[in-house]
Amino acid sequence: MPSSHWLGVDLGGTKILAALFDDSFRLVARSKQSTTYEEGGPAVFARIVTAVDAVLAEAKISPADIGGMGLAVPGQIVPQSTIVRYAPNLNWRDFELAPLFPKHWSWPVIVENDVRMGTYGEWKRGAAIGAKHVFGVFAGTGVGGGLILNGQLYHGFNGHAGEIGHIIIGWKNGVELEAIAGRRNLMNRARDIIADSPKDVRKEWKGVDPAAFKSSEIAGYFARGEPVMTRLVDEAAKAIAAGVGTVVNLLGPEIVVIGGGLTKALGPAFPERIWEITQRYALPRATENVRCVMAALGDDAGVTGAAAYAKDRFLG
Repeated sequence: MPSSHWLGVDLGGTKILAALFDDSFRLVARSKQSTTYEEGGPAVFARIVTAVDAVLAEAKISPADIGGMGLAVPGQIVPQSTIVRYAPNLNWRDFELAPLFPKHWSWPVIVENDVRMGTYGEWKRGAAIGAKHVFGVFAGTGVGGGLILNGQLYHGFNGHAGEIGHIIIGWKNGVELEAIAGRRNLMNRARDIIADSPKDVRKEWKGVDPAAFKSSEIAGYFARGEPVMTRLVDEAAKAIAAGVGTVVNLLGPEIVVIGGGLTKALGPAFPERIWEITQRYALPRATENVRCVMAALGDDAGVTGAAAYAKDRFLG
């Protein structure tokens, strides 16, 4: 008899989500842990194990009932392996995960890029159901992308396709999109801008370190019309739009899904602004009948996609 449950784990720059789905893909249990990447790779993986154990305990499911697990990681994965080649927001390079798998993980595990899995989740269960050509853009701690082309998850020749966050949008200085639109870099820029602002602006920010902001705090300042945050959010939208416009011109997706923690916090106006600007960069009629939508699954896009991908791969 086939196993009836599927695990998805989404390792983010700030949090780890684990979720358990039944064979009809109803969510059975979910768990969250903080990433605390500063403690190093093994400590982070121990938190992944804790999160997985928590969902199994909550659902009262034994390892024998698990058909497989998808593990979504924010970085480059060596194709068909459990090696993370480079995860910049975790400071991981050539990090092998398999030796850290506990003995009670008797199920098969597939490791994939987190945004590819978020895109896969939106395609299978969210905003892009039924589409054959999907481009997913997720703005959170960093900015990543995923592609569904001709109804298949697209990896590219070396397995790293879709990395929109590393598109160079300032060619003179080699400025990457993520340097402007990723939350961590965005907040570091906020600190620099505040330090160089007039006295009244510096006074407003006295005692506040924007580098420690969560996406919800960015959204709060932006909603109030605070000048520094308004400028930075609009620059982030423009940077993402430049990347999306490039992909629309190059690959011609039928739907663009905008997601991630920053997007969720800022709300629908953020993808609307991105799409408005994207159409200025796109070729005439390149965006005709193309839809740009906000991700429907929120924080669960990655875990849903990881579990769905594991099921598709292991049931084949």
